[in-house]
Amino acid sequence: MDFLSNINVADIFGYLASVFIVLAFFFSKITTIRIINAIGCVCFVIYAWMYDAWPVLIPNAILFLVQAYYIAFKPGK
Repeated sequence: MDFLSNINVADIFGYLASVFIVLAFFFSKITTIRIINAIGCVCFVIYAWMYDAWPVLIPNAILFLVQAYYIAFKPGK
């Protein structure tokens, strides 16, 4: 339980992001994969913003925009 008492909000977003990214691999429908991956990207952006980790924030923000584009304008592709 010592681990849980030392965890901060930023780390929670980091762990959530990792869970969502891995979870996306368990689905076969592309739209579902994109939605779950987009949630993971948002979590990584929040995590990176809280730690000022630009090398993590920038690609995940771009990937979120790509996923959002395909979800909104090209579902199923």
